[in-house]
Amino acid sequence: MRNIITQFSRIFVGVLFIISGLIKLNDPIGFSYKLEEYFNADVLNVEFLIPFALVIACFVVIFEVVLGVMLLIGFKTKFTIWSLLAMIVFFTFLTFYSAYFNKVTDCGCFGDALKLTPWESFTKDIVLLFFILILFFNQKFINPILDKTPINLTVFATYSLCLFMAFYVLQHLPLIDFRAYKVGTNIQKGMEIPEGAEKSEYEMVFIYKINGVDTEISYADVMANKIPEGAEFVDRKDKLIKQGYVPPIHDFSIEKDGTDYTDSVLQEPKVMLFISYDLDKSKDKGMEALEELHQKAIAKGYLVIGMTSSNLETIAAYKTKFKHTFDYYFCDATTLKTVERANPSIVLLEKGTIVQKVHFNDIDKLDLK
Repeated sequence: MRNIITQFSRIFVGVLFIISGLIKLNDPIGFSYKLEEYFNADVLNVEFLIPFALVIACFVVIFEVVLGVMLLIGFKTKFTIWSLLAMIVFFTFLTFYSAYFNKVTDCGCFGDALKLTPWESFTKDIVLLFFILILFFNQKFINPILDKTPINLTVFATYSLCLFMAFYVLQHLPLIDFRAYKVGTNIQKGMEIPEGAEKSEYEMVFIYKINGVDTEISYADVMANKIPEGAEFVDRKDKLIKQGYVPPIHDFSIEKDGTDYTDSVLQEPKVMLFISYDLDKSKDKGMEALEELHQKAIAKGYLVIGMTSSNLETIAAYKTKFKHTFDYYFCDATTLKTVERANPSIVLLEKGTIVQKVHFNDIDKLDLK
């Protein structure tokens, strides 16, 4: 019976690690954005790691896939089990911290393919920890299923293929797009809220400084005058109590000089968007190619605009540096990161529907009708 339970745990953990790793390996840049959230000052306060987020992301997801394969084929059992245990203990702590303190709303465990709430992520890690502990205490039942040479070749091939996949998607785009802005999506429809959809519930709370510490006091206590003596009013806010329906696309906007152009642009029959969430982090190779593409597009009847979250001074500097003659419009950086992964990247719209998306390395693949 112990052997049966161990083998079941072996297959369950191995397959789950491989699936989870491959989903994130499909989009390592997206996972690196999630790591940056964890590294921020208000979460783990290790901001010195932010510049290395992409490298760490690639290492973690490749290691995750390789560990899953190593477990299934029985390669270096002791190292594999200890590595699995270390990873799950760390991520269990991370998801509990995020859930308890409400720091990161999605752990990114399965990328954009499957969104989990913080507590769902923590529960998932507890289940995994349970099965990995079974493996830890029953290592004698985990034996290699192949001879030495084939098993070594399998691990090497897995690592090599993962490395190649990471390199490929970083130079192009994710092989499978799980995001709300995938090709075929109509942005206007993605922003619609169905009639009768559940609404979010909020509680009005007041913030008072008490003994030098900002403290939340409920609306009911304020109305009942239950405010400690000497408390100093700081602010009022609406605290989310229950999350209602959130449309797949809920933060997309196109603004310029204080005017919202979202509706008018999304009604255009042919639009080309140059996406760069932060111009200071854009790649020169891509930026240098945009003006020539701009001229080709307007000759085909496209409205061509840039979209960025950078300020006006930065926009002016980059327009001068790369001789861009198209206008840049403002959009939230997080939204632009979700729309596309390359910086810059190109998105084609037809009346608000995304018809093509390409990395700047793949401009020659654009189909300009």
